[in-house]
Amino acid sequence: MTICDPACGTGGFLLAAHDYISANYQLDKEQKKWLKHDALRGIELVDSVARLCLMNLVLHGIGGDESVIEVKDSLGSHGGEYYEMVLTNPPFGKKSSVTIVNEAGEQEKESLVVHRDDFWASTSNKQLNFLQHVYTILKQHGRAAIVVPDNVLFEGGAGETIRRELLKQADVHTLMRLPTGIFYSQGVKANVLFFDRKPASEKPWTKTLWIYDLRTNKHFTLKENPLQRSDLDDFVACYNPKNRHKRKESERFKSFTYEDLTKRDKVNLDIFWLKDESLEDSANLPAPHVIAEEIAEDLEAALEQFNTIADDLGGGGRD
Repeated sequence: MTICDPACGTGGFLLAAHDYISANYQLDKEQKKWLKHDALRGIELVDSVARLCLMNLVLHGIGGDESVIEVKDSLGSHGGEYYEMVLTNPPFGKKSSVTIVNEAGEQEKESLVVHRDDFWASTSNKQLNFLQHVYTILKQHGRAAIVVPDNVLFEGGAGETIRRELLKQADVHTLMRLPTGIFYSQGVKANVLFFDRKPASEKPWTKTLWIYDLRTNKHFTLKENPLQRSDLDDFVACYNPKNRHKRKESERFKSFTYEDLTKRDKVNLDIFWLKDESLEDSANLPAPHVIAEEIAEDLEAALEQFNTIADDLGGGGRD
């Protein structure tokens, strides 16, 4: 098996994959050699971060040469490599253009819309582009888990096109709604989307999408109540990795058919069903300082988005 992270950063996902395989499988000499030198592949845009990643891997006994990590823009082109598994947390950001200075010394806007023949839609949304890219680099029957912000689940236009095609051409089987602030900056809500690439077919491959809600009525903070591995135990049990085709619904785990999903406005996958207890009974409200922190996080996230819009409009924005 080959495992790739096309936005590997300092290598956290690759290290986790290596440690899991080492701890859960009895490997012979050749398999250990493969795991060390050939199983893991990472791509990173920033050279200095890629160097940190290489150092991190070497310190954990992985690699030893620079072939494990490649420095380039994953979204620039396909690259010609295919993988059995992709695990990734793409960078968060939604700028649609950058300001450049031309030969005459004048400022111009250069579009950041990605145009690729193997993509279903052209968009400046970085997460939607990474979602498409991950699909293209999977081998047939390859598996992927990708962290995406909420807007990937409901954004219209290119977002709707991409979700519709992904549901048709891949088996999109699981979505985990994460608590606020786990993978992205404060106030940004994220999810983990699991799907398998399948051969070409006239019928859609997605039959049922199972959604696990780890967000509603869950309150985690970075210091006082950080997310623990034990907080994921129920999700792992519901996921049923030994045979995910024999799942059972629970309070936090619900299934939605392909027909149900495609009937929703813009194929919106931002689905929730649990009642927020804090909205029904003031006695269940979090502590005041927790509420204050959440409000501050939401305001910071909103300000970041407005600054991005202002930059794109030429207004400059401010810190």
